[in-house]
Amino acid sequence: MATRAVFDLLWYSLSIDPKVTPKHTKCILCESNQLAPIKGYEKHDLVRCKRCSMVFIATIPSEEELASFYSTYAYSEDKWISPITIKRYHELLDSMEAYRDSGNILDVGCGAGYFLAVAKERGWNVYGTEYSPAAVSLCEKKGITMSQGPLEASTFEGLSFDVITSFEVLEHIHEAHTDLNLIQKKLRDGGLFYATTPNFNSLNRFQQKADYNVIGYPEHLSYYTRKTLKKLVRKHGLRVLRCTTSGYNFTRRAQGSDDKKEIKIGAANAPDEKVRERTENRTLWKVAKRIANAVFSLSGTGSTLKIWAEKS
Repeated sequence: MATRAVFDLLWYSLSIDPKVTPKHTKCILCESNQLAPIKGYEKHDLVRCKRCSMVFIATIPSEEELASFYSTYAYSEDKWISPITIKRYHELLDSMEAYRDSGNILDVGCGAGYFLAVAKERGWNVYGTEYSPAAVSLCEKKGITMSQGPLEASTFEGLSFDVITSFEVLEHIHEAHTDLNLIQKKLRDGGLFYATTPNFNSLNRFQQKADYNVIGYPEHLSYYTRKTLKKLVRKHGLRVLRCTTSGYNFTRRAQGSDDKKEIKIGAANAPDEKVRERTENRTLWKVAKRIANAVFSLSGTGSTLKIWAEKS
């Protein structure tokens, strides 16, 4: 085993050409140098840490690459959002009411601000961060106090938050420790951190393997499982209340590896939306959904990871 580990490390080290593309030489979660390429995912440059099992893309994108990629993100005032998603936001905010003190809530990487718009309707003081100037402008029109760029120590300086959320953001960054450290500091004592991110151990990924289109550079750089997500959160002094996996992404299954198909995630005609409508309105479908999610959570194979953690 020791010989194999040395061989893997040597192979990986020799594959790095700093003159061409910088690569991670240590785990982004535990800083171990025991990295090995994942067989079958070589085209994505995916590696797994042998110590903590964290999975991530070895290539480090430049600031120019990221700026160029995210400039293509489109934000529109008239983009359709499912009424079922709005209902889920209300249910989530119901569960967060117990943490309301100052009434301050921060959504890191808030996109077009749909969640915060619902929170504002319910009387929360809403704050968000986003890279895109278009997204910032759109959110400000909704009455959301915004900060453009990454979360920094100076972001909303002097404020503390009852709740900090992060929806589908962690997979986009390869320096999560920086963000989690700041989130821990900005969260009030007893406050709640809630995050979602794709689950690398999902049934979708097991079925589609390297064609699983969540995997894609430079958009998605880090791939969490229930084990590694809990490790990340605990490493920053947050107490994990629960960490679940749920759902199966029928749209990604339909797309396969071609993310340029007409069917888009979250669209009104997407397979997932049709399934959601049925499970929302038909009793037998609701029962089937509960059973499926119980299996997904028990096995850790749901498409989405959700974590709730408190600052002690």
